[in-house]
Amino acid sequence: MEEELLTVAAVARRLGVAPATLRTWDRRYGLGPSSHEAGEHRRYCPNDLAKLTLMRRLITTGVAPCDAAEKAKAHKGAIKIEKLVDNFEVREELVESLHRAAKSLDQIFIETALRKDIASHGVIASWTEVIVPLLFLVGDEWEANGSGIEVEHMLTEIIKRILREGVSDIKKAVNAHPVLLAAVGEEVHCLALHALAAALAEKNVETFFLGARTPLEAISGMVKRSAPPAVFLWAQLSGNSDSKFLTDLPAIRPAPRVIVGGPGWDPDICADVVVAQDLTHACDEIERAVGR
Repeated sequence: MEEELLTVAAVARRLGVAPATLRTWDRRYGLGPSSHEAGEHRRYCPNDLAKLTLMRRLITTGVAPCDAAEKAKAHKGAIKIEKLVDNFEVREELVESLHRAAKSLDQIFIETALRKDIASHGVIASWTEVIVPLLFLVGDEWEANGSGIEVEHMLTEIIKRILREGVSDIKKAVNAHPVLLAAVGEEVHCLALHALAAALAEKNVETFFLGARTPLEAISGMVKRSAPPAVFLWAQLSGNSDSKFLTDLPAIRPAPRVIVGGPGWDPDICADVVVAQDLTHACDEIERAVGR
């Protein structure tokens, strides 16, 4: 049976990026349709989708676009179109307005617009439909000409601050013991971890947020002292995802559900834990652990 092919617009909707971003990835990194011929419309096959999905995931977690592209191009395998169940609508007008505001260092506009969007649509929708596409645009611009690093840092700090506000708004937690969130080893990039904490707070799930560069000793101490129903461990870089973070956790009763996220985890050491594919998946697994 002939495999289904998707247009640029269709792939962009499914991945949660702007069509312009896909064209940039094609032009700059060679991550375009593998069978595209001059004069024909661009159509993506399942193999192309697998590479683009990995590219999106890596950049979202803070990997530089050029490094993400190398990993994505080396990826073997395919993703069936029906497996991409989440159709992300990129709200391009808002994303572009935020991008212009970021380049002009308009902090007030960015904070106001993001707070309003989160209040209207929730953390997960704002993250996937607005914040992630915005980070793609900023990262693409920096990768293209080497400028705008100050824009990326300012934007990241604003996003962290807004997400932390949501975490402090829990009225009545549904879990008796907080869920433990940590970025393992020397991991310093943990913006996605802030998004997870804020998304859980919307669901009234309380968390202990240990943040960046959390050593095993600190995680183990918190597990023994707080008996969390779930432990979520983030690793962007493979050098930080030591198997000891999974094998050497203290044995307590009841045992917490261990969930890992981020592209740094080696699937070979994650056979006995849940590997979260995105923010929605991580929230779903943690909600199951707390009995929701």
